[in-house]
Amino acid sequence: MSPTIFRDGGFRFYFFSREETRIHVHVYHTGGEAKFWLEPQLELAQNYGLTDRQLSKVSRLIQEHEDEIRAAWEKHFGG
Repeated sequence: MSPTIFRDGGFRFYFFSREETRIHVHVYHTGGEAKFWLEPQLELAQNYGLTDRQLSKVSRLIQEHEDEIRAAWEKHFGG
């Protein structure tokens, strides 16, 4: 199961159930995807095909939606 948290500008932000306990978010866009950790600080964990420009945009979007991401995480995982 991969609940979608939000979509913006062709990016889909989501997480996988039961992947790991550290809070993180995955992002998908045509041509690539990435994973960002939110703890202990926002950090790129993996990138598969997104450009530097896309990664910068994704990072900004994660910062703008951080409260929403954390709330979705807690709701889904019961944290």
